[in-house]
Amino acid sequence: MNIIDNAASAIKAVWGDLTTPKEPTVYGGGGGGGGGFEMSPEELKTVIGLWEDELKKVNDDGDKIDMIVADLMPPGQDEASSSYVDSGIESLLGLQKQNESMRVYIEGYIAKLEVARSKTMATDQANTMRTT
Repeated sequence: MNIIDNAASAIKAVWGDLTTPKEPTVYGGGGGGGGGFEMSPEELKTVIGLWEDELKKVNDDGDKIDMIVADLMPPGQDEASSSYVDSGIESLLGLQKQNESMRVYIEGYIAKLEVARSKTMATDQANTMRTT
């Protein structure tokens, strides 16, 4: 065995066979730590669909909140009625803000999943072309 074969054997022992393409994977996870996950393009498509379903629910809730805020009127002209409705509107505006925050988060997450899916599909296609 020559020096190149010895080096190749050592590399293979440490990192495995670097000449055979691995199954494409998508890594994700939070923060900068060690957490993560792997998904195929089909799994990503399913997850994206689930998040799109959640986005629809959040949008529907937002529409309902908007309608309640627009229609909320005090039952009477007295100060107590007005104060009660003002407190309710403040709470609803907080709920509206939270709903908007969820909508923005979900839209951003779906966009990231779509990018990951596109990259995974491109990697799959490139790997398929190399092996054919």
